[in-house]
Amino acid sequence: MPAEPSLRMTARETIALLTGATGFTEHRPPPRTLPPDGPLGWAGYDAARERAAERTGEDESVVYGTGVVGDRECVLLSFEFGFLGGSLGQLTGDRLEAAYGLALTRRLPLVALVATGGSRMQEGMVALTQLQRVAAASTRLRAAGLAQIAVVRDPTTGGGWATVGAGADVVLALPGAQVGFAGSRVRPPDADPYAYSAEGQFAAGQVDAVVPGAELPGTVALWLRALGAGGVGEEPRSAAPLPRARPSSASGLPASGREAVERARSSQRPRAEAYLADYFTVRLPLYGDRCGSTDPGLLTGFGLRADGQPVAYVAQCGTATRPAGYRAAARTIRLADRLGVPVLTLVDTPGAANDAEAERAGAGAAIADTFAAIAAARVPVTTLVIGEGGSGGALALAAPGNTHVTADSYFSVIAPELAAAILKRPPEETGATADQLRLRPQDLVELGIARSIVS
Repeated sequence: MPAEPSLRMTARETIALLTGATGFTEHRPPPRTLPPDGPLGWAGYDAARERAAERTGEDESVVYGTGVVGDRECVLLSFEFGFLGGSLGQLTGDRLEAAYGLALTRRLPLVALVATGGSRMQEGMVALTQLQRVAAASTRLRAAGLAQIAVVRDPTTGGGWATVGAGADVVLALPGAQVGFAGSRVRPPDADPYAYSAEGQFAAGQVDAVVPGAELPGTVALWLRALGAGGVGEEPRSAAPLPRARPSSASGLPASGREAVERARSSQRPRAEAYLADYFTVRLPLYGDRCGSTDPGLLTGFGLRADGQPVAYVAQCGTATRPAGYRAAARTIRLADRLGVPVLTLVDTPGAANDAEAERAGAGAAIADTFAAIAAARVPVTTLVIGEGGSGGALALAAPGNTHVTADSYFSVIAPELAAAILKRPPEETGATADQLRLRPQDLVELGIARSIVS
């Protein structure tokens, strides 16, 4: 069994880990001559650069070019931490901007292998403004519908994390890596070190996966396949195929509204995990809302079907969906739309979380943003209601004109118990209220809310 790659691999070792025998073609931007000791005339800066070059064999902190990962060509840029801590200076900015420009010209995805301590203090504000160059170059790539994947190594801090790393579409991290905006020497002395680790950032929803080095080539290759779609101005992919209905303990269609609700709430009916496992051969989760929160009751990501077709998915798991879940859903839908990948949503929630914490976390705004993401999507969105369809918290994930239902589902403006309470009806009239709401699968088709009942 091969040894686990080192957390402190060089820039070229990290590239070689991903590209293997396919090789790597290095590129360089047009040369630029800096004034003696850099733009600030910082005494000893030229000598420090020379020592770094002798130590690493590199003349800057970033190497970039083209290579093949798995079966997909991409642009790779890799930081050399041994060169002045992988810091960003003016010449680094030249290389980063050129790498993004190469991806734009060749219409290739970009994979950034990040290990940096931040901006180079010997170049002062000139170094810091390189972050603006990187942000602009990344935005151009995003506007062109080209994917960006970041692999954050040890350490990834400062402006490099806040642009090349956290600004990517998908963020993968090596186990044990130090990851955070504040480096170890500038953070508060009593700060929890876990918050600045790959694992801590994953728990906070800032990183999509922590991937052991030995698994990195295969994982990045799969992500390139899943994200490698058309882009702006190209024909969108066909709609995501409908999932098959999973076996249920009940048969036929519910005879009453009460039965429809009971079947949808039954612990025996199939859940999102069963549908996703049957639908995809490979699943690549996206994790977190990028605002410091996660919702374990909502699954998002991209997957590959048996025929190789990529599909993005957003799946509710039967719990009340929290604001973080809606933000993660909107993020996934917008990314899929930008890359030209069709979207599948699985609806199954009693409704949006309505506790005080959810309100403080912006439940209304998060739900509104999810409605907007689906409304604006240019790629086809396909929805299957597999269980409870509770009010606007469920409707936010439903595709107008392309929603389907299973026999184990219902969809309602409000839960029948709540409707009865609002109407001041006794509890024994809940079943009749459910019938009045016409929430059964067959009612939804007849009303034009659903296109079909999936069998």
